[in-house]
Amino acid sequence: MEKFKNLGLSPNTIESLRRKGYEEPTPIQEKIIPLLLNQKKDVIGQAQTGTGKTAAFGLPLIEKISCKNKNVQALILTPTRELAIQVAEEINSLKGKKRLNIAPIYGGQSIELQLRKLKKGVHIVVGTPGRIMDHLQRGTLRIDNLSYFILDEADEMLNMGFLEDIEEILSHTNDNKRIWLFSATMPDKILNIVKKYMKNYEFVKVSKEHLATDLTDQIYFEVNESDKFEALCRIIDVEPEFYGLVFCRTKVKVEEVANRLIDRGYEAEALHGDISQHQRERILNKFKRKRINILVATDVAARGLDISNLTHVINYSLPEDPNFYVHRIGRTGRAGKEGTAITFVTPSEYRRLVYIKKVSKSKIRKEKLPEVSEIINAKIERLKSELNTIIEEKDHEKYLEIAETLLNEKDPKEVVASLLKYSFNGEFDENSYGKIGKVSINKHGKTRLFIAKGKSSDFDEKKLVEFIMKKTGLESLNIKDIKVFDNFSFLTVPFEEAEVILRYFSKHKRGRRPLVDKAKERKRGN
Repeated sequence: MEKFKNLGLSPNTIESLRRKGYEEPTPIQEKIIPLLLNQKKDVIGQAQTGTGKTAAFGLPLIEKISCKNKNVQALILTPTRELAIQVAEEINSLKGKKRLNIAPIYGGQSIELQLRKLKKGVHIVVGTPGRIMDHLQRGTLRIDNLSYFILDEADEMLNMGFLEDIEEILSHTNDNKRIWLFSATMPDKILNIVKKYMKNYEFVKVSKEHLATDLTDQIYFEVNESDKFEALCRIIDVEPEFYGLVFCRTKVKVEEVANRLIDRGYEAEALHGDISQHQRERILNKFKRKRINILVATDVAARGLDISNLTHVINYSLPEDPNFYVHRIGRTGRAGKEGTAITFVTPSEYRRLVYIKKVSKSKIRKEKLPEVSEIINAKIERLKSELNTIIEEKDHEKYLEIAETLLNEKDPKEVVASLLKYSFNGEFDENSYGKIGKVSINKHGKTRLFIAKGKSSDFDEKKLVEFIMKKTGLESLNIKDIKVFDNFSFLTVPFEEAEVILRYFSKHKRGRRPLVDKAKERKRGN
């Protein structure tokens, strides 16, 4: 923790970091934290997702914000609600004993719940542009006395078409605030924001890291949702020394998977946002000492963990964001040792896997789950190896007399077989494993899309394609079966392109429905 102390953080924050399992700062944290703590300039930080930049700006916020002032002192804008939740939970977990109120504000959550939070007084608001603008228009959020305005994943926000929203939100803020802008890339649109709104600023760049290292072997298995747990058990059992993280998207699923593993006799624990600091510290200590070899966790709970020599990272549930996938698998394949990243994919998740592969540029190959016979053979080989080691170590003299008596009285094979049954009852029984059903996934699947624009908007087939390409930034589109009607249109595109299009237009709605959405299936026979 000495390096964190040298950055100028308070004892309360250092203790929070220690309890969370942080050991030393990442490059972006080392460069940014002292700057944000000690200088009154605006700051631009260029770094990838997964390099620890949430803590890089979150820790200085915790130090700088006054609990006595009940007004909103910091606004953090993120491109997606998933990231808003992640950022809010991460800062909340780092505040220690400081009585800060941090609220995620995003679309899809009850606005009444958000209103109650805001009325009670919030120091830090983490939100998506659309919902922040809703509150500004209602007059339920005031940001005219901010100390800090933070843009997180700025390039992603601009890619999603939020430039006008960001400028509108900035128009509601005071002039004497500090702006902190974080982005993985620095395209012209961001540089224009910098020139327009940031006058006296410092630029910090951290060289791009290869989070998905060459030392990480990336595999995916096709399974039905109901078979994921059985598949997990097979993977753990076939490995000679499994030591890994199992990622789930929700706290409920983390608890369920961890409890089922424990019920089956595995050494496992759950880690999520509802775990107390004391429990978290105890669990991490057990995992680091390898008193347990399986840690089931959410992304938020696993942030900042510095645990080396992991053999596996298991994506029990696929993350929404490709960057989170990269961050997860970057935890294995460290310290020169090869690690394995395994992802379970159900038919309904396949499109998301294709999207993750495309965006993260990851090479993830398909494999078949190990058969039960393979697992039993692997266990037998491990047993033979362990017995040979014990024999060679000559550390069994006190049992020789018992062995001699047994072998004189009974058939040697019967004696050994009985001892194995006594010690490993059920361990080598194929019936202890459940069956895993076959999965049918359409690898070359396409998605039918509905577009809320048609001939009345002066659209024909060509203009419709050009419109989508311009908005989403896709350089080419493999579009089939385009139908343009007066007020709406339909078209069919491959999974990859569909995911990019849907994600972009989910933030650009016409009324209650996005401008582009999945087409609803017609019911046959009506």
